[in-house]
Amino acid sequence: MMDKLVKERQLKTYQCDRYGFLRPIALMNKLQGLAGTHADMLGAGREYCASHNIAWVLTHMFVDIVDMPRAEEKLVYSTWPSVTSAVRSERDFEVKDANGKLKLRAISQWVLIDLHTRRPVRITDFLPDWQGLPERVWDREFDKGTDFIPTKTCVMACRYDDIDVNQHINNAVYTVWATESVGFEYRNAHKLRGIDIYFEHEINPHTPTVRVEVAFDGNITRHKIMTNEVEHAKVICYWQDR
Repeated sequence: MMDKLVKERQLKTYQCDRYGFLRPIALMNKLQGLAGTHADMLGAGREYCASHNIAWVLTHMFVDIVDMPRAEEKLVYSTWPSVTSAVRSERDFEVKDANGKLKLRAISQWVLIDLHTRRPVRITDFLPDWQGLPERVWDREFDKGTDFIPTKTCVMACRYDDIDVNQHINNAVYTVWATESVGFEYRNAHKLRGIDIYFEHEINPHTPTVRVEVAFDGNITRHKIMTNEVEHAKVICYWQDR
């Protein structure tokens, strides 16, 4: 049976926003980094995938922020694969403070793709012994996300530094586009309490801009990441008045 990956880290000020809270992009990058480190330890990381012309691709990430971490806090991060099928693998994350208080939890779903065709392959064909742990941090099902009618549109630049080693716009950048698209005044008046991301199509590294369509519903904002008529992701942000 697999062991969890557990890492203790102190939150640095450069990872935090103007109020001293962990920035969403830093959070998403941390969770992705933990997933990659654990996959390496389990023999299914970047080196193994490169040798088989495959890659792990994130399809869903749901984050529940119980108490957003603050600068200089000592945090204990835990992650492990949970539910696994022939074509999908779920991974759970948990972040606690030094006293064991839950700060946030997240669940994610991943597929393996063929790097030539960019299409999913069967996990069991490449990782026949890949097994998850039965423990879950959140009893929630993955779905396709509901559609909505936008009331605002923003245009965001795709920067050179947004491109990752898989030659597409990194997943964490979608969080920036969503949280920035609400506008400075809304963002300054609210704290992020949760985020759901539904990835559909990767974004080519040569794409200059994306269109973010936004709908407001009190403390919930919904976002579509678009290029032309292609929908690349849906994002739902849950906020709390500051």
